[in-house]
Amino acid sequence: MDFNVAEEEEFGFSRNYFLAKEMGSSGKKSARKLSDINVVDEQELREASANIEPKHQNDVADLINSYKSLYPKWVFDLRCGFGLLMYGFGSKKSLIEDFASTALAEHSVVVINGYLQSINIKQVIIALAEILWEQLKLKRKVSSGSLPKVQQPFSSRSMDDLLVFLDGPEMDEKDSFICVVVNNIDGPGLRDTETQQYLARLASCSYIRVVASIDHVNAPLLWDKKMVHAQFNWYWYHVPTFAPYKVEGLFLPLILAHGSSKQSAKTALIVLQSLTPNAQSVFRILAEYQLSHPDDEGMAIDNLYSISRERFLVSSQVTLNAHLTEFKDHELVKTKRHSDGQDCLYIPLTKEGLEKLLSEIS
Repeated sequence: MDFNVAEEEEFGFSRNYFLAKEMGSSGKKSARKLSDINVVDEQELREASANIEPKHQNDVADLINSYKSLYPKWVFDLRCGFGLLMYGFGSKKSLIEDFASTALAEHSVVVINGYLQSINIKQVIIALAEILWEQLKLKRKVSSGSLPKVQQPFSSRSMDDLLVFLDGPEMDEKDSFICVVVNNIDGPGLRDTETQQYLARLASCSYIRVVASIDHVNAPLLWDKKMVHAQFNWYWYHVPTFAPYKVEGLFLPLILAHGSSKQSAKTALIVLQSLTPNAQSVFRILAEYQLSHPDDEGMAIDNLYSISRERFLVSSQVTLNAHLTEFKDHELVKTKRHSDGQDCLYIPLTKEGLEKLLSEIS
């Protein structure tokens, strides 16, 4: 009896399904479009989220201070050859960068923001090779030793040659290393297989140490056993900060929101506030030039370097290139070809937006 009832219910469901399909196909199609939905402006949505009052601030501050007491242990782990992988709820960007700027002040630090949509990993490795080369020249100069000349520029070398160089030189100080801070190593700009393999090979180099954070629940699936234990050599730390993803969220599209021209200036302000004072000053030079020369196609890179060097904001072209790379990655600055064939820099903002931006960062 129960079997017959179940069979009848199943038949009734099937019959209703096909009846609904038949009625739907014979009816008129709706003239409504997705574009007709009245969605909130992205700037308004972000401002509303920014005005949410944080809770349990004292407890969160105590939690962060407890992590800061681990700084000496983290440094010890790095000196022992481990890489540090931070995971847990909340943005870990401020925590990791604070650790790098305080506990690793004696070491060179390079920051990679994996939350960006695209990252040129080769440019990062070229920058690391140039930093290591400068360190080698300085140490050989102090010790009056000889140092072989670089056969060709790092920019023209292959990835394999660059990684061999980073793993090859020998320095007297065994505790000397370059720290690579990777915010969101599982981010959209780094999560492809090839980039992860290059990062793993980079982490296995003798004088490179990696401090990274992950936020995606499936992030460990990016690596195989060899990458985890032999190359990255991760030391896992659970450090939930409960901090909002303010900077990281700027580069992800919001659901049911559309952008606006004002949002670009607002985004640029938040990004600039996360950069170093020297980087902000270099950006200011470019912005002031653009406002005072509205008819120009952009500011020549050589001109920007000369002014930045005069104001002691950069010490070399390498330093300026590092700032420009960060600007371009955050889409603060773009490049265009001048009529005379020279590359020029410009900020993709209106005059009003640029003036407001400068007043905000002053």
